[in-house]
Amino acid sequence: MENNLDIFQKDIGYKFKDISLLKNALTHTSYAYENKVKSYERLEYLGDSILEFISSKYLFENFENLSEGEMTKVRAYAVCEDSLYKIALKHNFSDFLYLGKSERATNTDKKAILADTVEAVIAAIYLDSKNIDLVQDFILKNIKEQIEFASKNVGVKDYKTVLQEKLQIHGEVQIKYNIIKEEGPDHDKTFTAEVECDGKKLASGSGRSKKNAEMEAARKAINLIS
Repeated sequence: MENNLDIFQKDIGYKFKDISLLKNALTHTSYAYENKVKSYERLEYLGDSILEFISSKYLFENFENLSEGEMTKVRAYAVCEDSLYKIALKHNFSDFLYLGKSERATNTDKKAILADTVEAVIAAIYLDSKNIDLVQDFILKNIKEQIEFASKNVGVKDYKTVLQEKLQIHGEVQIKYNIIKEEGPDHDKTFTAEVECDGKKLASGSGRSKKNAEMEAARKAINLIS
């Protein structure tokens, strides 16, 4: 793992002076618990705030045509779990994660873990460099494309609206969303939502917020009825 971190640093374009910060950023709670070390959770918290600030600043300075509400929508798309997950895949984060035996044995979808780790690495770069410009370089290099796409499609209807229009094409129907499951600690929950039409279950989806879970359920329902 020690030598592999050289590969990781080269890939993300930043060389750490304090390698322990990078190790911390890549340490999942399962490994931390089994080995009595710190997990990336505190770094993730800081990284989330840095990511929001940098993306907000970039939008404010470069997209004068967007309203406050539109900038919020674009930012939400650019820094959502899916976007962060794609960054993790691009830089092969999964090859360098410190996961506990219990987590490795589950073979579950580690999408949320990888997204969280990206935020933790952002914080680690900031703490190691004490240079917000270097952090900004890393962030924008990885999310600028998503921002450009979202800024051009900010008026596109969301999945819940599209589903409603499809289901009501022949008349009024009752569409209802239910949160059927909540997993994880309060600061790191995953929600599962289910969408039904006139009492008939259509699809379910998961997300890091109730809104995202409902949106994912709507997306899956659209694919089923299209």
